[in-house]
Amino acid sequence: MRKNKVFIACDTTNIRKIKNLIKETQNKKIIFGYKFGLELLNSKDGRKFVSTQKKQITFGDYKFHDIPNTCASALKAVSDLKFNYITIHISSGLNALKAAKKKAGKTKLIGVSVLTSLDKKTLEEIGHNQTVKKIVKQHAKLASKANLDAIVCSAREVKDVRKIFKKEIITPGIRFKNNFDDQKRVMTPKEAFKNGSDWIVIGRPITKGNIKNNIKKLIDHLK
Repeated sequence: MRKNKVFIACDTTNIRKIKNLIKETQNKKIIFGYKFGLELLNSKDGRKFVSTQKKQITFGDYKFHDIPNTCASALKAVSDLKFNYITIHISSGLNALKAAKKKAGKTKLIGVSVLTSLDKKTLEEIGHNQTVKKIVKQHAKLASKANLDAIVCSAREVKDVRKIFKKEIITPGIRFKNNFDDQKRVMTPKEAFKNGSDWIVIGRPITKGNIKNNIKKLIDHLK
């Protein structure tokens, strides 16, 4: 039976807490990876800690967003950490995506589409006049053209993205129930996998409170 794949968002600079989180989430029923975001990656001890985690499936959520040369140079600068996955904003443009892909080596380069904290209203505030769906579909075309290894989008858009992009789809904005926090476009784990997500990203619903109990809740939810 195929195992569900889950990235745990390690959103803290407390190394002790992250070590405990990794220990508590070891489980034979789910494949776990660990997403390290800007909070940890920009902290004093973050880089050193990440360099010790080569036995884990690691996800460097840098969300690079810059001119092509800078994106490529940034990928090269963190190549020693040997992440399994690293993110770049698709809105950096096709040339930046291609330049970064050339420097990614064995690391899978993930294109980030519209953040799950954004909706139609917030996109309009930025200056976009297209719907979320149209923007995400256009991003999927760019990700495919740049030969990226994966794409990040809301679980709500997976079915549309899958028609365009044939590699891995990773979906954040996952909640067990209607507790959105600072997210806008959310789904439950079961709904996300049913829609076709290859990986889901979960933070607070797992990391807050009793981690082992939260994992059990997740496993029961996915049955």
